[in-house]
Amino acid sequence: MENFITGYAGNESLMRSGVRAVLGEDRSERFFERLLTAFFGDADAQFLADRGFNSVRIPVNYRHLEDASAPFTIKQEGFRHLDRAIQACAARGIYSMIDLHALPGHQNQDWHSDNRTHVDTFWDDRTAQDRVVTIWEAIADRYREDPWVSGYNLMNEPADSTRQRVGPYYDRLLTAVRAVDPDHIVFLDGNTYSTEFDIFGEPQDNVVYALHDYVPSGFGRGGPYPGITDGKWIDRDVAEKTFLKRSAYARETETPIMVSEFAPIYTGDAEQDAQRRQILADQLEIYVRDGVSWASWMYKDLGRQGMVGVRADTPYRRLFDPFVAKKRRLSIDGWGGDEVGPREVTQPVRDLLAREFPDFDPYPFGQAHFVSRLLLNILLAEPMVQEYAELLRGLDDGELDALADSFALDSCEVRESLLTQLQAG
Repeated sequence: MENFITGYAGNESLMRSGVRAVLGEDRSERFFERLLTAFFGDADAQFLADRGFNSVRIPVNYRHLEDASAPFTIKQEGFRHLDRAIQACAARGIYSMIDLHALPGHQNQDWHSDNRTHVDTFWDDRTAQDRVVTIWEAIADRYREDPWVSGYNLMNEPADSTRQRVGPYYDRLLTAVRAVDPDHIVFLDGNTYSTEFDIFGEPQDNVVYALHDYVPSGFGRGGPYPGITDGKWIDRDVAEKTFLKRSAYARETETPIMVSEFAPIYTGDAEQDAQRRQILADQLEIYVRDGVSWASWMYKDLGRQGMVGVRADTPYRRLFDPFVAKKRRLSIDGWGGDEVGPREVTQPVRDLLAREFPDFDPYPFGQAHFVSRLLLNILLAEPMVQEYAELLRGLDDGELDALADSFALDSCEVRESLLTQLQAG
């Protein structure tokens, strides 16, 4: 659960612990079980099949399958939601890619790897690396005979500042997976959030080198399109050149080109959203021209990016919309926020860094992103986690069920114009 999908603040584990403190262990687990079951089920798979989609990418937090308190012990019951989603899709002719989205130790610096800090400790932690090998051996063993699993996305958006460790670790992980399942496709993300592929040498058999292709104009901080974002002019030509650079390795090695994440974030402003739909149109035109396979990020959320969004009249939206509005005002949402938030706080820090440390260029995205991550996505997010959890205090089981059921397809609205655009692509 990335935080823009259900609206919580911070990272998933912190949010879950906050809810657990309010509801207790049993009721918290019951609530999240209900929410995950409602979020994707038979009706969702049927919807995707009816609209012509043939593949889904399913992001998984490692915590479903293994706990830090019992490393190397696979929780077989943790496969239940993954099994359910794969089976629902398979029954309707849809393939599933399994994406390990959050790894123990955190493979990148951001909240979407379930990272409470900004430190990618995975790359220095041999035990965490060993645990991931064990997790993937278990996944490969479970699905090696399943023809409706398209393949294994071994690691979402690795980000190693040394640019030396991702490739060798992939070699190790791929060898372990192949020993269990020699047949399924393996999808490998490039370094630095799946944008850099010079970490790879010769291509390996039955491997797809999957890139992520976001256009900065489509982020929460994005400016006009065409126009200037992050001090740079961005238009269709720039978007195409960026895509061609990111896909250069696949082209040179004549391996398939797969864009496993892309698409802009929508704001609710008609003019701005029209420009963002143009970003999507330009990208889809390029992908169709070049025979690119793609997966849009994402399917369902609170209306920020998904083709399906929870309706405003649902119990969840009625309870949490003011909270989400506050989070948006403070730019605590690391995905949809403008990365500025309360300028009277953030701008002096940015100015101080620029003045006192002009040569400081933190990996991966520079000073401005560094400040927004630490001040907004971590410092201000933590008290908001408690605020999110407190909204659940005093609710009975029926009320909690109604909140979870707000994510069921029949409680959602379809962004038909977006869906039509994706179908045409």
